[in-house]
Amino acid sequence: MEIFLQKMILDHPKMYQHLKENSYWFKYLNRDSSFYKDFEEKMKELYHERATDKISDAIDNIDLVSNVLMSLK
Repeated sequence: MEIFLQKMILDHPKMYQHLKENSYWFKYLNRDSSFYKDFEEKMKELYHERATDKISDAIDNIDLVSNVLMSLK
């Protein structure tokens, strides 16, 4: 695996955790560093770090607050 790729993974704890939990990524990243984008997308999907996940969580929180306020009336 290339040095800059190792540094990028080690700088992000969730990426490093995902790599430890799914060790098959070592094989792909060692063979070709272009798999990094796929690795990053899978990690974001698993840990719900995509923009759509964050928006969905915000909407869920707003719904929860509005339901609590409606029940207090």
